[in-house]
Amino acid sequence: MTRTEEPKARFLIVDDDKVFGDRLALALSSRGFRAATATCLDAAYAALCARNFDVLITDLRIGNESGLDLVAAMQREFPFSKILVLTGYGSVPAAVTAVKLGATEFLSKPADADEILEILGFTRRNVELNDATLTSPQLMRWEHISSVFEATGKNVSMTARKLNMHRRTLQRLLARGRPQN
Repeated sequence: MTRTEEPKARFLIVDDDKVFGDRLALALSSRGFRAATATCLDAAYAALCARNFDVLITDLRIGNESGLDLVAAMQREFPFSKILVLTGYGSVPAAVTAVKLGATEFLSKPADADEILEILGFTRRNVELNDATLTSPQLMRWEHISSVFEATGKNVSMTARKLNMHRRTLQRLLARGRPQN
């Protein structure tokens, strides 16, 4: 992008995972977009007051705070902006709440820049939907549970606490193994 070119859109990325936010900002910048990051709601509110953003990408959970508060603020301040709630804890009630507050999209992690740009309508994939491999919700849930289980060193009790799940329920899910797609 040259100095005289305007960026395609201005993004604010709010995620308590600084590495994820910085990588996403870099990926968006390399595609001609301008991106700023924040790791807490206070920094996000300050950025919203200081600049006009076209797109907000926020995590559902930011530390002990809710990204949904930010969705409502963005919708009030910039009603024509696009808002994407990106989360590793996707659920139907959370998605419904996010949309009611003004989110245009709700996407489960992991998601890359190309997928985000596509869902927000900035790009289109060349692949037809019929050719794409769709992942079942059960398989997505299993992959999330497995990743948390691996991250805790295969500690069932700790994994169950992190997932807010009863330990025996987790043991049964792990014993069943990976569901078929």
